[in-house]
Amino acid sequence: MITREEIHSKVAANLVEVLNVDDDQVGPEARLQADLGAESIDFLDIVFRLEREFGIKIPRNELFPESIFSGDPEFFQDDKLTEKGLAELKAKMPFADLSKFEENPTREKIGDLFTVNAIVNYIENKLHAGATTA
Repeated sequence: MITREEIHSKVAANLVEVLNVDDDQVGPEARLQADLGAESIDFLDIVFRLEREFGIKIPRNELFPESIFSGDPEFFQDDKLTEKGLAELKAKMPFADLSKFEENPTREKIGDLFTVNAIVNYIENKLHAGATTA
């Protein structure tokens, strides 16, 4: 079984390659957009590389759910996530740490949830789920 450290190392190596950043920038709390400069097109490349690296299938919108960004009026009110929006976010991103975000759940801060750690959590959960069903 692959360790969390090995997962982080492989995720970091892929992010360094895709985003053209230095190894030391890809710490667990690094935010893909704000800290590493990722753009929406990069997310597709990241998903493709992670699928190849870990031998897993990442369904569209599972790792980087777009529905949260679509501006559904039931999810947002005055650019803040509603209770329903927060519940949707928790359901779509159980691998992300929402503790700080919940203090001020604004639309502009959703991108901050996409961290290196969130990706590592996602991959770790995906690999363990695969191991239990295999």
